[in-house]
Amino acid sequence: MLRGKSGSGKSDLALRFLALPDGDAGPARLVADDQVCLDATGEGVTASPPANLAGLIEVRGLGIQPVSSIPAARLVLVCDLVAAAEVPRMLPDPWPRTRLAGIALPVLKLAPFEASAPLKLRMAIVAATAHLREAEQ
Repeated sequence: MLRGKSGSGKSDLALRFLALPDGDAGPARLVADDQVCLDATGEGVTASPPANLAGLIEVRGLGIQPVSSIPAARLVLVCDLVAAAEVPRMLPDPWPRTRLAGIALPVLKLAPFEASAPLKLRMAIVAATAHLREAEQ
């Protein structure tokens, strides 16, 4: 989940992330843009789009555009979009956490307009997913 103020780069980073080559888990897919519905389940937090926004993303300068999407996904990481000066050089261990739908999730601070931001986001998702799998065993 990407969080940030209006104009902070959420949709821009999402577009660049979606354009990455397929990873080990397959292609990146959008769940929701602008608004997201969160539900606590026995397995964690599930994110889904409001029905009227499913498969749509706002592209600054182009308006609302259709993109490949999925109807829901398990949330494994919250990414707060911040200025580069606010990104710590090293991530604390354990990772900072926030509670969404009553469940604690790891938080990463990321500068969204850096060229490496989509790759950093992918690396963080892989690390958070691995940590989650270890915790469930």
